[in-house]
Amino acid sequence: MAGAIKKISVAKGYDPSEYGLVAFGGAGGLHVCGIAELLNINTILIPQDAGLLSAYGIGAALLERFAEKQLLTSVQSFFGEKEVALQQLFDQLESEAFNEVKDEGIPANNIEIRQRIAYLRFKGQDASLDIPLTNDKASIETIVEHFRKKYENIYGHWVSNREIEVESIRVIASVKSGLETNELPKPNVYVPEPSHYIKSFIDDKWRKAPVYLRENLQKGATIEGFGLVLDKHSTTVIEEDWVFTIDAQGTGIITRKKRVKRPGGYFRISEYMSEEIELELFTNRFMSIAENMGAMLQRTSLSVNVKERLDFSCALLDAKGELVANAPHIPVHLGSLGVCVRSVLKSGVMLQDGDTIITNHPKFGGSHLPDVTLITPVYSEYRRLIGYVVNRAHHSEIGGIRPASMPPDAKNLSEEGVVIDPFFLVKGGKVNWKEIRHVLENADYPTRSIEENLADLNAALAANRSGEKALKKLVKSHGFDKVQLYMNMLKLNAFNNMGETLNKIPNGIYTAEEFLDDGTPLRVSVEVKNSSCTIDFKGSGGVHKGNLNANPAIVNSVVIYVLRLLLDKSMPLNDGILTPIRINIPEGTILNPHFPDDITQCPAVVGGNVETSQRLTDTLLKAFGVMACSQGTMNNVLFGNQNFGYYETICGGCGAGASFDGTSAVHHHMTNTRITDPEIFEHRYPVRLDRFEIRAGSGGQGKFKGGDGIIREITFLEPVSLSVLTQHRSERPYGLEGGEEGQCGEQYIERKNEQGKVERVLLAGIDGLDVNAGDKLVIKTPGGGGFGKTES
Repeated sequence: MAGAIKKISVAKGYDPSEYGLVAFGGAGGLHVCGIAELLNINTILIPQDAGLLSAYGIGAALLERFAEKQLLTSVQSFFGEKEVALQQLFDQLESEAFNEVKDEGIPANNIEIRQRIAYLRFKGQDASLDIPLTNDKASIETIVEHFRKKYENIYGHWVSNREIEVESIRVIASVKSGLETNELPKPNVYVPEPSHYIKSFIDDKWRKAPVYLRENLQKGATIEGFGLVLDKHSTTVIEEDWVFTIDAQGTGIITRKKRVKRPGGYFRISEYMSEEIELELFTNRFMSIAENMGAMLQRTSLSVNVKERLDFSCALLDAKGELVANAPHIPVHLGSLGVCVRSVLKSGVMLQDGDTIITNHPKFGGSHLPDVTLITPVYSEYRRLIGYVVNRAHHSEIGGIRPASMPPDAKNLSEEGVVIDPFFLVKGGKVNWKEIRHVLENADYPTRSIEENLADLNAALAANRSGEKALKKLVKSHGFDKVQLYMNMLKLNAFNNMGETLNKIPNGIYTAEEFLDDGTPLRVSVEVKNSSCTIDFKGSGGVHKGNLNANPAIVNSVVIYVLRLLLDKSMPLNDGILTPIRINIPEGTILNPHFPDDITQCPAVVGGNVETSQRLTDTLLKAFGVMACSQGTMNNVLFGNQNFGYYETICGGCGAGASFDGTSAVHHHMTNTRITDPEIFEHRYPVRLDRFEIRAGSGGQGKFKGGDGIIREITFLEPVSLSVLTQHRSERPYGLEGGEEGQCGEQYIERKNEQGKVERVLLAGIDGLDVNAGDKLVIKTPGGGGFGKTES
């Protein structure tokens, strides 16, 4: 029981010793002192009739009914003389809710309207904010003002250029509570006499234990353990060093008599906590901040790509711009966020309290243009820099020469979309919506979905605001120096674990080579020497003429991800892993091209983030020899027109390892996104999903088999521009230790010719095509390689 409580508290960064423990049920009181000791809790509550508490709670709950109505109406429809219409809607719902309670047999004079609530949101958002009405009159101006205040409190800013709608309204009616809130006088403390004694075996010996009947105990009764308190439905054991008292409400309160370490127990965590336990707590607190940022971003975003596919990442960095903790989001994002922050700071940007920088430029640690990064510094109340909260989200449309902003035929960065040099999206708490709109709409190839871009940026700001508030609260609760200490200890712990892992690998040089489908080489040499290593990408191909160029930020993501896979310990991805690692990325290569100020002279990179990163991951894993090649691609499919852009990555087969089969039909390695639900896919876009199934037998054979890819068929219901960016269409995913290769992927269009016959139009690994209504895309993703020779 103590382990279960610890798992759901410490795992979320909460110290159980800072809370009280409530015991109820027939057996709860028997073990509560022992559990409290294991959890270092000093206060226990034993409600009156604890054995019947659940049933009592149901019986005591207020009967309530609600009536609601969906409106989906602009607030402008209720201003002025039209406000009476809103009042009439509330009056109608009040009558409905009131009558539903009355129909339960409750007298009319014992019924009250408890709440009137309006649910408001910006048009296009899914999440609404509940705005309780402060009086019987439904004043739309008051409702909107309360919405503004609540929105600013949650998200840290206000959006003045978007329409507000009333999503729905609700009225709650219930039985009058009749609860008394008067404070009761403190009872006189006394020591009761036991009802009787029983012989008990306690602490390895027999002894006479006093027994008290709860029905005979008055308020103020105080009993020092050891002792037993019995009522008709439960038993409470008062252990030694604990004191049982009945308060003015009749609740039993057990408190620790003195702070003593008992067998199997510990001292209070907050005062005597071991360094290891406190590091675990702070690790989970840091991770919780990033996870809650992600939840806020998903909840408040507008696009399918963020809300449904979860193509975003959130992280917490220290004052040096080094990654401390992250939520389990997208690996290709997470490993590059520290590089991005440090690059921006190195450029001379000074971030003050209330500022947020925005960028997507690969020169400053961006991955590719659709991935937009927001960086917010976090200062303590004494203006000391604590660290940074950062998020990166993929915008499925941000300009470029083809819809969905991942053009297969782009030859330079400008053709891939809007390039955002680092600038202040927020300065001193004021959001510069006018400037970011100008940037997005006035590039050589501007965005086709400006409102969706702004809505997702608004959600990203809300996420950073959430992380900023949480980190400030953590510092206020535990102190600046302590938070800084455990940020550093978390990185130190990662450094030590990485060193221990490298020590288990024999000293030597481990090399690997892979080729992209167009023949471009990716080469790596890993020199392990005791508890450190050098990873050198010398020999990799030159700057790619197409869009498969990566940058040091992406390479950093690959390296930290692969090294994290080698660590057999539970810990968040952080830059401490890289402390014993030296990385060499030769300049002027596909992995480290030059980015001049003129963006028309910058290389195209959109495929480097999604495809080269996957291929490089498998190359590095090949050098370490830990698992066979996975599908090595994200199978990027993009389509759209001048009104929208859609983007998805598609799952495939994982490579097998020395003790496991590869998993089939999953996103893996550098991507960790979901695929869009069929219902949402078909509802939001002009398509029909005809087929989505595992491609049986596509994984490589071996002692351990590679995972299978999938087959996905999509019929287009109107003309769109289609793009695909894929790999392993000619180079098969390798097997290891005698395991067989996985099958290559393929894709093609099925369309009817003038004679009405279905013909196939083959698509290359990186390709684009204009398709018509009725055309069908068929894509088959690669399987993973096998590991070990097949046993006869």
